[in-house]
Amino acid sequence: MTKTSASIPQLGKVYLIGAGPGAADLITVRGAKLLAAADVVFHDALVESEMLAYCPQAEKIAVGKRCGKHSTAQKFINKRLVDAAQKHQLIVRLKGGDPMIFGRADEEIVELQEAGIEVEVVPGITAALAAAASLKQSLTLRGVARSVAFSTQAKATDSSDLVLLPLPTADTVVIYMGRDEAISIAHQLMAQGRPVDTPVRIIESISTARERSLLLTLQGMANGMATDWFDGQAPALLLVGAVFGNRLENSDILTNSRLSA
Repeated sequence: MTKTSASIPQLGKVYLIGAGPGAADLITVRGAKLLAAADVVFHDALVESEMLAYCPQAEKIAVGKRCGKHSTAQKFINKRLVDAAQKHQLIVRLKGGDPMIFGRADEEIVELQEAGIEVEVVPGITAALAAAASLKQSLTLRGVARSVAFSTQAKATDSSDLVLLPLPTADTVVIYMGRDEAISIAHQLMAQGRPVDTPVRIIESISTARERSLLLTLQGMANGMATDWFDGQAPALLLVGAVFGNRLENSDILTNSRLSA
């Protein structure tokens, strides 16, 4: 007897959606609509609980992943997405920020495509752009900065050790997941030839009620001022460049003399 197409299970579709930097209302309209229609939502640890209010009907599965975890954890997430697509029609993989910026989206996309599962990516606001908006400070500035680089300092290896990677030499450098290596980052940037008084802006929990920021210099960061300021494990972004210098005269910038006073 010949099987009909109706007897062949139809695979679901997986949407990789950017949740944005934190605030629930910064997700795109498309992203919010898909959450409202989802059968199951796999969400990152950095996704705010308010964001999940968009999908009360969905099964919600936390697949939190932090920098430095074993790569097998990512493989487990990939497998769960494939399994879900064999049972459900609309699956959402909700990622903090934008899926395509340090979100390991490529690994999930490859795994799903190899399994014959359709994938669509819905972009989100990445932390660097949300930080610029919150600080009301452009990352580029005519005559000061004509290039911007997004970088992450730590790379997880098979042994889960962290390997320090070279930093880019753009005019403005935005460093994701650099909290634990702030001192090393400062020394590396100064070794590139950046002045010790280069402004640095650090911002935590961007766009949420817990947001706070710190303005200091590379020398101050090298001396541990940022390390002393960090609050627990809140997500933080390091922004380095002369563009932040146009605020120094009106800002309470941390200096070595103030720290020792």
